[in-house]
Amino acid sequence: MRLLQVLAAALAALVAVPAQPVPLPADEIAKLCHDAEGPAHCMRLVEAQQLKRLPGLATREGNVLRVRMFPTGAVTFEDVDTLSGGTSYALWDYISELNAVVLWTMRDDDAGFLLLQRASGRRTPLPADPVLSPDRRRFATADFCATRCENVLAVWRASRDGVQREAEWRPAEAWSDAGVRWKDADTLVVDYTPAGATASRTLERRLGEPGWIRRGAP
Repeated sequence: MRLLQVLAAALAALVAVPAQPVPLPADEIAKLCHDAEGPAHCMRLVEAQQLKRLPGLATREGNVLRVRMFPTGAVTFEDVDTLSGGTSYALWDYISELNAVVLWTMRDDDAGFLLLQRASGRRTPLPADPVLSPDRRRFATADFCATRCENVLAVWRASRDGVQREAEWRPAEAWSDAGVRWKDADTLVVDYTPAGATASRTLERRLGEPGWIRRGAP
């Protein structure tokens, strides 16, 4: 996902159901990042607030983010600068139902998210911010932009034992951006903008509808 697109998608995800993880409110992020030098700086400012809201979960020492594992141990993520841009990480959120940390990541000009499950250490790269379903059994991601995006609505099966992409759906027309939320445990609501359009539209997709490409066992 492009770095500007991932910021837009992350902000859009903040209006989803209260039962899901609790990122910073969109207006607070806008205020924090008003004078930010770029997306990486913005996410570091967001991280500073999340470290306060989630005490004991992670610490930051310079370019090193240290995430506490469960029941013991820690994993470190180090920001590295290179001629092409480098790699950076920032704490984005915590999903208590999965005992998992969500990190914002950027590698050169590509931004995305990383789900780290604290008990197993399993890491799952995600194209967009995960939006947890009301029954806590799944989460959804919507990664849409003009270039370098999956352009897919994906549903993931989630548990403390692991995460697996369960199904995905691709619209017939191109979208320039999209955000996803849950109407109920079996229905997704997608707010999207068709390519070349300025006004957004909304559609609903039930998980049992035709058109989904199944990627894993139910």
